[in-house]
Amino acid sequence: MTAYVIADIEVLEPIEYEEYKKLAGPTPAQFGGRYIVRGAPTHVIEGEWSPKRFVILEFPSLEQAKAWYESEAYSRAKAIRHRAARSNVIMVEGVTPS
Repeated sequence: MTAYVIADIEVLEPIEYEEYKKLAGPTPAQFGGRYIVRGAPTHVIEGEWSPKRFVILEFPSLEQAKAWYESEAYSRAKAIRHRAARSNVIMVEGVTPS
């Protein structure tokens, strides 16, 4: 079942975050993933949540999403993101097509 990684990222160190983007950018494809949303402006239509930098990745399965997140390929980029930004990241399975 398709799975999504959803991140709300507040960039604190923009120069260092650019390095993160370069390193992280190609890594989802190694696990069958692709970017659906990558930093586009958000438009709040209800509630008070106001994401800073919003990212959605799609993977063929939750297992592949977890493998990407825990991979050596992504680990260096993730360490940079942890230094350069505050992040809220979740994984969620999509609905089964009927």
